[in-house]
Amino acid sequence: MIKKHLLLYFFLLPFFVFAEIPSGYYDSAYGKTTGTLRTALYNIIKDHTVVSYDYLYTVYETSDVTSSGYVWDMYSNCVWTPGEKKCGDYSNVCDCYNREHSVPQSWFDKASPMKSDAFHIYPTDGKVNGQRSNYPFGECTGTTLTKGKGELGTSTFSGYTGTVFEPADEYKGDFARSYFYMTTRYADVCTTWSNGAAVVFSSKNLGFTDYAVSLFLKWHRQDPVSAKEITRNDAVYAYQKNRNPFIDYPELAEYIWGNKAGQSWSTSAIDEENAFVFSIYPNPCSEKVFVHCSETENVQFLLYNLEQRLVRYGMVEDDYSIDVKGLFPGIYVLDLFVDGSSYKTKLVVK
Repeated sequence: MIKKHLLLYFFLLPFFVFAEIPSGYYDSAYGKTTGTLRTALYNIIKDHTVVSYDYLYTVYETSDVTSSGYVWDMYSNCVWTPGEKKCGDYSNVCDCYNREHSVPQSWFDKASPMKSDAFHIYPTDGKVNGQRSNYPFGECTGTTLTKGKGELGTSTFSGYTGTVFEPADEYKGDFARSYFYMTTRYADVCTTWSNGAAVVFSSKNLGFTDYAVSLFLKWHRQDPVSAKEITRNDAVYAYQKNRNPFIDYPELAEYIWGNKAGQSWSTSAIDEENAFVFSIYPNPCSEKVFVHCSETENVQFLLYNLEQRLVRYGMVEDDYSIDVKGLFPGIYVLDLFVDGSSYKTKLVVK
């Protein structure tokens, strides 16, 4: 019962992420609202270092690798070693993997820097990628199974009735935050994209159509930021020198398009609302991690690996330690729950 109760918090409460954000990176966005907030974020993340389209395979070696060391494909269950079975030709699912533009490159005529911006381009099975084609994302019925982790069919989501590609539930939030990034990073040009882009991008709602705002906010809320995304954000930053703000601070989507539009955003305001203060040590750890916090009762925890699997959960009790013995070395996300609020931090097990 504890596990079910704790998992429910993921869908109902704000998601606070503590990733490796450079000091002062978002300072110019503090205090901004709605459109001015989006503009401030645009100015922060624009002019990134452009990697080549071919070099994306190198980026994937650190940005899209499972804890088992394989390519992390959000479109299929195929297994590849990074750098091997890169696509040339393919006929079947699992023949090879290539580079999937979650925002189809035909929409922006394969122009740079969009063509090689890793924040919206993922390693995926070539066959499923081809089946997705340049159809917009959506929710569908009457589906044609792709034999992967997505389906192609007629849209059932209000605002669009054409053919859409529906990704797996576990990755819908990932793709929503990719689109939040794209309409912010390319705020100056996204409303001019063509060849189907008008289903999603518009000047009406700060870069989005009504359909896109409703769809992506739904996915963003139902599938919160994962450990996979946190790690990927850091890995892409190492190459591009910019970040996806909607992974670092997921609530930004609400301040621009959602239920907090018109309110001033600031991380200090978030901190003031939540008096809970904590630290963990040692980090990295090997047997136990100790939680030093301002609360002494009813502190619950969830520990996730990079594949979003729950590996430990329970109450922080006794000596305020959490046993990590037996876990594979790697990066985990420790999620603490106090008085209905969620607090996250990265934990390294060695």
